[in-house]
Amino acid sequence: MDIDLPVPADSAAIAPHDAVLIAHSCSRNPDMAAQDLARRLLHPWLGSVLFFCSAEYDLDALGLALEQHFGGVTLCGCTTAGEIADTGYSRGGITAIGFDQRDFALDYAVIEDLDDVSLLAAQQLTDRLLDHCRQAGIAPIKDHTFALTLLDGLSASEEQVLATLNAALGSIPHFGGSAGDDNRLAGTHVYGNGGFRAGAAVVVMVNTVLDFEVFTTHHLRALDDKLVVTAADRENRRVLELNAEPAAEEYARLVGRRVDELDDEVFARHPLAVRLHDQAYVRSIQRVNEDLSLSFYCAVENGIVLTAMRAAPILDDLRDVLDEIIARLGPPRLVIGCDCFLRRLEIEGDGAVEAASALLRAYRVVGFNTYGEQCNGMHLNQTFTGVVIGQSRRGG
Repeated sequence: MDIDLPVPADSAAIAPHDAVLIAHSCSRNPDMAAQDLARRLLHPWLGSVLFFCSAEYDLDALGLALEQHFGGVTLCGCTTAGEIADTGYSRGGITAIGFDQRDFALDYAVIEDLDDVSLLAAQQLTDRLLDHCRQAGIAPIKDHTFALTLLDGLSASEEQVLATLNAALGSIPHFGGSAGDDNRLAGTHVYGNGGFRAGAAVVVMVNTVLDFEVFTTHHLRALDDKLVVTAADRENRRVLELNAEPAAEEYARLVGRRVDELDDEVFARHPLAVRLHDQAYVRSIQRVNEDLSLSFYCAVENGIVLTAMRAAPILDDLRDVLDEIIARLGPPRLVIGCDCFLRRLEIEGDGAVEAASALLRAYRVVGFNTYGEQCNGMHLNQTFTGVVIGQSRRGG
């Protein structure tokens, strides 16, 4: 589908009712980066800013600069394994979305300890955020509200946190991504309450008059090969044995590589998945350990059967899914995308970065590369998950 979408304008040229604005800075200086965003996003009706930034910044300095240049505006975000700017794939900078408060009521809460999230606490958090949205009077809650979660990408608590939040959210659609750190696997951070923090999550509630649709997709297809987890360290997401053999050796045999050849690109091209109710949920491998165990980005446990997967054309899959949604909503104002960093590695390995960036520009995608994705309570890997926000105002 050919889509003719407007190019974001500087704040001086903002139309009277521009619902979302997009900004990006490649500056490595935190204050200059914050100034770049402020020049593009600040206007009298700016209510909130969602941002995604490289972990290479001095995060304390960046947080201070953002608060100074966006004083009084709601700010939340996370670090990334790569950014999706209005020009497509980017790295080493910061990209941001500004929401007009006439079209969006946005509030967030920080979960400080991912290892201690009760259903009662999740329900209280959800109720508090929904109350803020109701008070803003933008739109009814039902059918006009979605939630976004940004989680520490190196936590091992995503599954429990997401299941608990999903129970509290009820029928409210939800998506999100796990923060990254430019593929270093050393420290990931979310931003809220004026600062960056590790081991935490940000839950964002968005109420809007605009049409939207939450979605998730992947380009992976099941093969016949199966691996049974015969020994696992569930708490640390480590598989010790597959088919009663050292996990790394058995996986290497499956993909036709030596153990010392196993790296992120191999993991991206030869994923494993759990099949539930005829759906495949990818369980991406994070690394090979010295004891020949495999660490995963998602939960694993004894007895599960992992199915080998093959990759279909990655950009065709994303284009088809977005076209289906656009057929229902019309051309998007914005797509907020959580794109697994392993997908990006595959695209880079195929020399398809320019083609991918062109597709992301055409569909007005902004977001980040993640260490995991979330959709309606599920923790996912190797997906593109997000929300399409349409042009039309519901009931308007």
